[in-house]
Amino acid sequence: MDPIKNPFSPGAGAPPPEMVGRDPLLEQARILLGRVRQRRPEKSLLLTGLRGVGKTVLLNEIERMAKASGYQTILLEAHEEKPLGELIYPALRSLLYELDRVAGAGDKVKRGLAVLRSFIGSIKLTVGDVAMGLDIEPAKGTADSGDLEIDLPNLFVAIAEAAEERNTAVAILVDEIQYLSQKELGAIIMAMHRMQQKQLPLALLAAGLPVLPGMAGESKSYAERLFNFPDIGALSEEDAARALRDPAHDVGVEFQDDALKEVFRLTHGYPYFLQEWGYQAWNSAEVSPITLQIVQDSTPGVIRRLDKNFFRVRFDRLTPGEKNFLRAMAYLGSGSQRTGDIAAVLGVNVKSIGPVRSKLIKKGMIYSPAHGDMAFTVPLFDEFMIRAIPEFTAC
Repeated sequence: MDPIKNPFSPGAGAPPPEMVGRDPLLEQARILLGRVRQRRPEKSLLLTGLRGVGKTVLLNEIERMAKASGYQTILLEAHEEKPLGELIYPALRSLLYELDRVAGAGDKVKRGLAVLRSFIGSIKLTVGDVAMGLDIEPAKGTADSGDLEIDLPNLFVAIAEAAEERNTAVAILVDEIQYLSQKELGAIIMAMHRMQQKQLPLALLAAGLPVLPGMAGESKSYAERLFNFPDIGALSEEDAARALRDPAHDVGVEFQDDALKEVFRLTHGYPYFLQEWGYQAWNSAEVSPITLQIVQDSTPGVIRRLDKNFFRVRFDRLTPGEKNFLRAMAYLGSGSQRTGDIAAVLGVNVKSIGPVRSKLIKKGMIYSPAHGDMAFTVPLFDEFMIRAIPEFTAC
């Protein structure tokens, strides 16, 4: 069939042709945005889930919703090596200049720019960075202490008050938020606490790996009272079938029921993998319908693509010791594994694997679903590790 008409879109953050199974979450976001817009307190959202469940897609859809309801939005992606201050300041500068261009912009917008200028000084950006379009006197004594947990709340207040003056609201959306340091996450939590106290029109919607609720709780004990942590999981078999069947049907192509069941068996309902199998099955089929045989014939090619791209990019960041740790997890089977069992497979004392485990958690490869347990953050990664390191002997 014509690959140009292929409705499926495997890719990082690529919107699927049919967003299914996420209506309750989008309704939560709609209510949050509506209440904050009306100056009513509501918990912000920190979405959690494994890789490939569509967290980035959901953030993009929520940003679209926010803009449609009159919000000014900022969409950021946290990085392991880029501090929060440097990440957020260019976006806030652009937002404030957008508000400043509105006819009749008042003192709160000007003050927001001055506070942002103070904040820039506090995080010690270079002169070249400061000169990028923010030629204004700083607001001395505000957001300039050098302590992010003090300065960021003051900056958020100035931003939210500027938005309120222009009869709008601000939605800050952060992807991969688990890469923030504990100090940075604590500063964001404190800033959102201030928003709740003052009932200012600024909402936070972020997404991260399943370690996020624990990180937030460790950073500030009151985080659970400020945020909802909806878990974004795999799709049910019914929703997974809809995600494949409906987009294909819209362009005159059908999936046979046994083909849909096989794709679900292979993907476990994870949206990214559904798109990969749908994409390859479409390209393999000459005519409609897409049959079980077509899915089976296209599966080796899908696995090669995943191994070369989706899995390999993560595998190549690992040290030999980290690869060995993950291979031991894969040896034990799918699902979560006890740390003691992993150590036993490796033939070492359980305390000795602590540093490697910590590094893998920091790299976003594993997380702890329960005390003493470890699980992959990337679905199907256990199967990939067996393919990548076929020769492995447990001790």
